[in-house]
Amino acid sequence: MIDSLKNKEQIKILFVCLGNICRSPAAEGMMKAVVACGGDESRWIIDSAGTGDYHIGDLPDYRMRAHAQRRGLNLTHHCRQVRESDFDNFDIIIAMDASNERNLRRIAPTPEAEDKIMQMSCWFDDSVTGYDYVPDPYYEGAEGFELVLDLLENACANMYKALSAK
Repeated sequence: MIDSLKNKEQIKILFVCLGNICRSPAAEGMMKAVVACGGDESRWIIDSAGTGDYHIGDLPDYRMRAHAQRRGLNLTHHCRQVRESDFDNFDIIIAMDASNERNLRRIAPTPEAEDKIMQMSCWFDDSVTGYDYVPDPYYEGAEGFELVLDLLENACANMYKALSAK
């Protein structure tokens, strides 16, 4: 699947966590920044959603916005829930952890749709140790948000490099 995306005119990625207020909007913002640095914005469609319906319409968590802002990321996404149509509209659907991956697999309308699901940790390189998922920082302190942003920065850079036509 990854090789077939390299030659596409547009690559459409959906990042997914539970509430769409911390990890997935941060991944969306981070990926947009990475793509912008590569001058490749027109080729990428990047969005995020949650498997839960807890925060629909809200901005991301204020703590995640504050930590992201310190890195130059402005998270303005309004939270939404994953829809069955997302499986038609996106090439890759990236879960932040195994629980969200399971939820996505339950939602997927077809086996082909299910094949689009992967975990964000698939994009970590060897510098990431001790994590095979992106932990939820919601109940953590500042270091939890910084860890998530570090992990997302690593994964997004690797994803861009792997999928970039350049």
